[in-house]
Amino acid sequence: MIGGIAGIAGGTGRRWLVAALTASAVLTSGCTAPVDPDELPGVYRDKETGSEIALDSDGTFSATAVSTDGSSRPGDFSGQWEYVDSSSSDFIMLDIKDGGLREVTGVQLYPSGDGTVEFRTPDEPPSLVLTKTSAP
Repeated sequence: MIGGIAGIAGGTGRRWLVAALTASAVLTSGCTAPVDPDELPGVYRDKETGSEIALDSDGTFSATAVSTDGSSRPGDFSGQWEYVDSSSSDFIMLDIKDGGLREVTGVQLYPSGDGTVEFRTPDEPPSLVLTKTSAP
């Protein structure tokens, strides 16, 4: 009989865990709207800091007065961009070719699906949020 009770408790525990993980996945996926990569090109700006990034439809980008981590001095840089459809969190990979951040590779910019993109590090709030001001 004890084995039967343990089996029931184990099944209930597993069901609770599955329910909790499912709810967590639903809440997490609800944080950002779906992103259409074809809608990404355009100019994004932060009025407060004057930071701007232009994603061109040919896969190039230019950034003006941008700090990617919130602690470094803002700089100007440019290069190639590519949308990465990831199972955990979609992002825009910035391959910097020219400018002050050339020593940094693989900078990630996260689209939110509501006309904004943001620089962020894991488990931290965004260090810079840019809002789309125009299409190419």
